[in-house]
Amino acid sequence: MFHHITVLKQEATEGLRIKPDGIYVDCTLGGAGHSSLIASQLSSKGRLIALDQDDWALNNAREAMKPYADRITLVKTNFRDLEEVLRSEVGAGENGQPQVDGILFDLGVSSPQFDEGERGFSYNHDAPLDMRMDQSAELTAAKIVNEWPEQEIARILYQYGEEKFSRRIAKVIVERRAQSPIQTTGELVEMIKEGIPAAARRTGGHPAKRSFQAFRIAVNDELGAFEDALHQAVRCLAPGGRVSVITFHSLEDRICKQIFNSYIPKCTCPPDFPMCVCGGGQGDLKLVNRKPLIPSAEEIESNPRARSAKLRIAEKL
Repeated sequence: MFHHITVLKQEATEGLRIKPDGIYVDCTLGGAGHSSLIASQLSSKGRLIALDQDDWALNNAREAMKPYADRITLVKTNFRDLEEVLRSEVGAGENGQPQVDGILFDLGVSSPQFDEGERGFSYNHDAPLDMRMDQSAELTAAKIVNEWPEQEIARILYQYGEEKFSRRIAKVIVERRAQSPIQTTGELVEMIKEGIPAAARRTGGHPAKRSFQAFRIAVNDELGAFEDALHQAVRCLAPGGRVSVITFHSLEDRICKQIFNSYIPKCTCPPDFPMCVCGGGQGDLKLVNRKPLIPSAEEIESNPRARSAKLRIAEKL
């Protein structure tokens, strides 16, 4: 059973300003919550292209979205292949780039990936160390903890998990793997706890939360893929098209904010000019919401995983 509660579902979809005959892309199909809502607003001439690298999500969507089958194309791929997929599916526009009316990203892991222990994403289930979103990919969490150098493990724990005890945890992992390979999430949780002082373990939620986030990001190259894909999304939007991005932690949100800002026109007039005469400079985007939208108190109460979500929306000039 694929059960996933879509976060900021209405807000992210409304932010795209769906045109019934338009072409839209859901880069993170997941539980198909956003895709279903987008497809329900399309006419028979409209089109939704939905991407996911998880077979489970794609199989679920084929069943769940049968009523909209005439307007949906499902593609198994990482969203860093966005531009290539769109060249194949919609062709190139006048500027040589594919042109679509809206693109949506809902980052992070789907609830079923957390809840089904055998995938290895959860620190609450003892399972093989996997954490791959695409089960055909080569790199697993087991490979990282058993083969990567101590300093590399410490780096990803600090950089991707913002774990202040990263060096201590990495040291415990390397010492333990010298005795025997680390094979399960349960073993890894115990090592992470061992690397964190007892006083620190008593505050701030589960002690393995940050480390598991870091390993998952590293296994799937989530930040690199997102950075690549968001630049591609800007290139592939038609004028007036919009991109909605939901992030779940500060690293993703920072990347989104910085990339959006890099495409916003900036005034190049000397600071002592009384008014702008340059027309605001060259740029490709304008922000739809200056500050990110966040879930309501009601949504957080019904779905605690929504607590850290932020939604940023930009429009192509």
